[in-house]
Amino acid sequence: MKKSRKVSALRAIAVASVLALGLAACGSSGSSGSQSVAKSVGATGKDDGATLTLWTRAPLEKQAKLLVQAYNSSHKNQVKLTIVPNDDYVAKVGAAAGSGGLPDLFASDIVYVPNFVHDGLFRDISAQYNALSYKDQINQGHVSAGTVDGKEHVLPFVIDLSVMMWNKDLYKKAGLNPDKGPSTLQQFDAQAKAVNKLGGGVHGSYFGGNCGGCLVFTWFPSVWAAGGNVMNAAGTSANLASPPATDVYKVWKDVVDANALAPGYKDETGATWVAPFQSGKVGVMPYPATLLSTADQSVNVGVGAIPGPNGGESTFVGGDGIGISKDSKHEAESWNFLSWLLSKQAQVDVLAKDGDVTSRADFASNKYSKKDPRVVQINQIASHGKTPIALHFQEAYNAPNSPWLSLVRNAVFGDGSQVSKDNDEISSVLGQ
Repeated sequence: MKKSRKVSALRAIAVASVLALGLAACGSSGSSGSQSVAKSVGATGKDDGATLTLWTRAPLEKQAKLLVQAYNSSHKNQVKLTIVPNDDYVAKVGAAAGSGGLPDLFASDIVYVPNFVHDGLFRDISAQYNALSYKDQINQGHVSAGTVDGKEHVLPFVIDLSVMMWNKDLYKKAGLNPDKGPSTLQQFDAQAKAVNKLGGGVHGSYFGGNCGGCLVFTWFPSVWAAGGNVMNAAGTSANLASPPATDVYKVWKDVVDANALAPGYKDETGATWVAPFQSGKVGVMPYPATLLSTADQSVNVGVGAIPGPNGGESTFVGGDGIGISKDSKHEAESWNFLSWLLSKQAQVDVLAKDGDVTSRADFASNKYSKKDPRVVQINQIASHGKTPIALHFQEAYNAPNSPWLSLVRNAVFGDGSQVSKDNDEISSVLGQ
């Protein structure tokens, strides 16, 4: 094992140890340890003036503040929000679990939710969830990530999708149709090269070549669009060494070999991976849908689904799920906040107004989305997406120097001869 891989493994072990110690201290282990929210909570919980604590990650600070402000202004209950740096979040949750110090509510990157549920950090909200008349309208990717043994533990907090975005002005200058982005990865390749020929500091595309999380968010959809699966259904084995996955690598390698990417892509860890597009100097790239309003401030943006090598479309349904922690002493009041999150006030008048994706399909078309056809399109793309679920997702894909990151770098920056070996390493981590 390389030194860098050892460091990554030690980090993963450290986080796992924190969670394990936390659960030992609180006497809870596994999904069977998840506590149930009392059935007496009712459909909307209680709004009796309690002070609720909520933790969320820094990437969702804007949406979290808007939601909390709207709730606090219309309820007796008051939510006290804590924003935690993304890189510190998992460790902070694990440490708090050990001391019984989790907040009433906490949101989590959806790929970590299965771990937290498995370790008993979220309460069982099945009774309340199943009583919702609109439960079938709620994004099922997020609900499924928090479901163990048929019991639900989380609801969607903020949904983010990966989409293809292009700079309409650069497309027009390059002789491309500014209203039509790529419908295949092959077209993406050709269009990126066409924009790259403009020169003058303009480049065809960009990606986080040293960011495992960025790559699953933007490359997995191309595999799904082609009808492939990145893992088995149990999330214990990878399927990333055969078509259509290898076809995806070949397209991106061609873009790399053509020098059609903005500088810095090879070492991009994710901290600035959207900046080149926002600067107006990149033609087309997969991008987070939640940043459309931000990109719109400097770029004339076109939006479409992420295609497969020869067509199809899909998206990575990411973002954060939210639930009531095992340590909450305000179950009924916490459920009041959760049920409100799914209301029209929260979904339409807060999230949709901000240009974000709604968590309920029946709110996808609303007075705000109708003003921007791109937002309607993003909401429609959500129905074609997936949320991959695996207990060891972090170690296999997101961690620095993960085997997934090694696979991509070997496939795109190397000769591709290590793909099968790297895929086996991913499977080894997933199945541990």
